[in-house]
Amino acid sequence: MKKKKILLTGGGTAGHVTPNLALLPYLKAEGYEIVYVGSHNGIERSLIEAEGIPYYGISTGKLRRYLSKENIKDMFRVAKGIGEAKKLIRKLQPDLVFSKGGFVAVPVVLGAKKNKVPVIIHESDITPGLANKLAMPSAQVICSTFPETLQYVPKGKGVHTGTPIRKELFEGDRQKGLEACGFTGEKPVLLMLGGSLGAVKLNQCLREILPELVQTFDVIHLCGKGNLDARFRTQEGYRQFEYVSEGLNDLFAAADLIVSRAGSNSICEFLALKKPHLLIPLGTKASRGDQILNAASFEKQGFAKVLNEEEMTAETMKAEIFDLYENRGRYVSAMEESNADGGVEAVMTQIKVFMK
Repeated sequence: MKKKKILLTGGGTAGHVTPNLALLPYLKAEGYEIVYVGSHNGIERSLIEAEGIPYYGISTGKLRRYLSKENIKDMFRVAKGIGEAKKLIRKLQPDLVFSKGGFVAVPVVLGAKKNKVPVIIHESDITPGLANKLAMPSAQVICSTFPETLQYVPKGKGVHTGTPIRKELFEGDRQKGLEACGFTGEKPVLLMLGGSLGAVKLNQCLREILPELVQTFDVIHLCGKGNLDARFRTQEGYRQFEYVSEGLNDLFAAADLIVSRAGSNSICEFLALKKPHLLIPLGTKASRGDQILNAASFEKQGFAKVLNEEEMTAETMKAEIFDLYENRGRYVSAMEESNADGGVEAVMTQIKVFMK
């Protein structure tokens, strides 16, 4: 009997890939054949090839909401990508396309529609991004991380599933995490995440208050590529990393509280792990404001504290960190009542409908 085949797509940032990675062991357990289509040189390529999944690259362009000369060039790249995706999907003959979004997903979803292959889309943010807005008319089902998202998707297509979270994230070892940082475990551990590329202002504020923080906490700082600071290399109670892939689950296990941006995949991981967190969402000058909405939803539900970037200084960051730690039990209780399971089962239920 021929194996059912699922084609995964999504890329541009790690957030458009990690939910797909979370699904892989469950898709394999069902016996599905898995292939992945992404951009030629995007972050998704290395992440997927490391899992041993057949990977196919197509042409793509960035989708912008603002005027730019590059928009004209990228229109041709997207058009080329649609043609490439159409031919590739005809060749691969998948039974289903599952799209996590990002600009590379648009040609793939449109190529699937031209080949009459059903499509499931997952939207991580409260309001759909431009790529998913363009792809939604071609999808049969639109899964969402937040219940609020359903009001923004075509009627009858939306399903609130939560977001798939990697199984290994729950398998971290606190002692290994402490040992990786040279910490004894005598102090509570503060983990700062600035996003996959780091966040300059967050890094600056944290390092400004570091002398006071290390009196109470041991601090793990994921500062982003190129953002290591040699001045703090020997700082007791502080360990900085550009980026951590292997062993990240151990660092999460070691953490007692987290300071982070408010990307939807990340904050859903904090929720699933029941880690008290302070969110500092990207402002509207650097984004379309999706992180502000994500953070507001979590704050409303009692899962997180929020510090808006416009109000962030070293002093306000310090005050919010200590307040979060003092009231950590309240946030843990709220998260425990949420019954967040990571969303894998709900997404897999939607996938199985089309894979019978």
